[in-house]
Amino acid sequence: MSERTSIKGACLCGAVTLTANAPAPSFGACHCDTCRTWSGGPLLALPCGADVTLTGEEAVTVYDSSTWAERGFCSRCGTPLFYRLKHSQEYHVPMGLFGDAGDITFGMQVFIDKKPPYYTFANKTAEMTEAQ
Repeated sequence: MSERTSIKGACLCGAVTLTANAPAPSFGACHCDTCRTWSGGPLLALPCGADVTLTGEEAVTVYDSSTWAERGFCSRCGTPLFYRLKHSQEYHVPMGLFGDAGDITFGMQVFIDKKPPYYTFANKTAEMTEAQ
């Protein structure tokens, strides 16, 4: 796999576009209660670092979801746009925004001990519990 230099995505209505200039080569799944409530299931998100450009920022609403993170969504169509760490401004962006990102792999599952029993991924990934 070649190293990707940037990846672009957009919300459902197109009011917000996002360009990640240094995305990771693999995405992860978060099974915590907050991510599952926010996204309707496990959050499948790509770590994108802090070098992210948003256009249409007037349509972005940011929710202060914890002492250490915030979540952004499109105020027009409701699409989840990012999970951002406050201390580093690092973005984790839902994979669905990127359309066909075929060369990005599924590498990690976090809060695996919080995963409900009604779904299981077939992919073999690294796993971390809440305590880890």
